[in-house]
Amino acid sequence: MKQPLLAFNDKGIYCAAADVYLDPWRAVPKAIITHGHADHSRWGHGSYITQHMNVPIIRHRLGDINVTGKDWGETFTINGVKFSFHPAGHIVGSAQVRVEHKGEVWVFTGDYKTEDDGLSTPYEVVKCHTFITENTFGLPAFKWTPQAEVMADVNSWWAQNRADGQTSILFGYTLGKAQRLLKHLDPDIGRIYTHGAVENMTQVIRQMVDLPETIRITPETRKEDLLGSIVLAPPSAHGSTWIRRMTPYVTGSASGWMAFRGHRRRRAIDKGFVLSDHCDWPGLLESIRATGAEKIICTHGYSDIFSTYLRELGYDARTEHTQYEGDEGDTEVRTAAEAEDEEGGTQ
Repeated sequence: MKQPLLAFNDKGIYCAAADVYLDPWRAVPKAIITHGHADHSRWGHGSYITQHMNVPIIRHRLGDINVTGKDWGETFTINGVKFSFHPAGHIVGSAQVRVEHKGEVWVFTGDYKTEDDGLSTPYEVVKCHTFITENTFGLPAFKWTPQAEVMADVNSWWAQNRADGQTSILFGYTLGKAQRLLKHLDPDIGRIYTHGAVENMTQVIRQMVDLPETIRITPETRKEDLLGSIVLAPPSAHGSTWIRRMTPYVTGSASGWMAFRGHRRRRAIDKGFVLSDHCDWPGLLESIRATGAEKIICTHGYSDIFSTYLRELGYDARTEHTQYEGDEGDTEVRTAAEAEDEEGGTQ
């Protein structure tokens, strides 16, 4: 039997012809990394290859690592196998990996979304024979409202809270969602404050994109300073001692999971905004159709349901197990350094 170009094993997605792994979840000698979220870029690999915008992000998270950055579409060859990075639109620096060998082309998406968020490099369709897709929101119930409408709702919520003399606390994961929210907040409403972990990552992202001014919350920050302002914080800050000194406040959360009734109540959030950095159901189907791929491999998320539906459409679709844990809301993955930041909120 012919060996597949990419195979799933206990360490990650392996290209035997090149002897390299894609987003491995265990330590390997050589890793190709799609983006900076901690379930996809883990510590301990011998060397890392990633899109150049992702280099400062993973260095911030992982420390002094051996990493090489590549431009969009730049072809690099390992043992005769051609690789290139193409925009995934998930977060800043997020990439799909195109793999070509002996006339066969595979694409590994990592995490991706097809809506242009005005911050990340927009998603690019890459033609291929086999397409490896995430399925974080692979159910028909997930259909996103356009970002412009969601952010108009966020800004209106903030303005009303300001008029009511309250602080707005908006939760979004530290890398990606926080900067996306920040990019589209209206600074004319008031001041934008940040939790220490959000500010640390935002300083890294500022090297690559223009973002509104923010103020880091420190022990010297007074409750009176925060009234009428908005605070961007990671979900883990909710219910912490850090947040209690901000009374009176109103909480909001931006996540695709807010599309589920009851999720906001279970999280004890006052206001939910459905805003995801992953594809919705129509986005997944359209992106797959556009690649021209006949073989589809479904990974993390609602993979069984989604692959069954794809087979009904005539695709050669199957599922594969991965250890990608997700990055939406209460599934946020944190490094030890970020956890320390979040507990104190002042670093």
